Amino acid sequence: MPAPITLTDAAATRVGAIAAKQGRAAILRLSVEGGGCSGFQYKFDLDDAAADDDSVSETDGVKLVVDPVSLELVAGSVVDFVESLGGAAFRVENPNAAAGCGCGSSFGI
Repeated sequence: MPAPITLTDAAATRVGAIAAKQGRAAILRLSVEGGGCSGFQYKFDLDDAAADDDSVSETDGVKLVVDPVSLELVAGSVVDFVESLGGAAFRVENPNAAAGCGCGSSFGI
């Protein structure tokens, strides 16, 4: 069974660098909250451990964890880290999103 959500190599490298700088575990938590200009918004945090009911995927030793409620909204997504002239950010390519905003940090279903 494929992972319900995937972390790209670029995102794993960035999370690993941030975690090492802060002296923390390389675990990125993705959650979804109400709000943003399209109804829902993505939230990223470093975490110290995965919860028992989290979905966990791993890329190059970096774990991406998602709680069950958020997973319903982001299943099948790819989390990437992109750098451009406008800045650098984690970006979620969410196949479940029917609408999104220009900044890529919020979405609607």
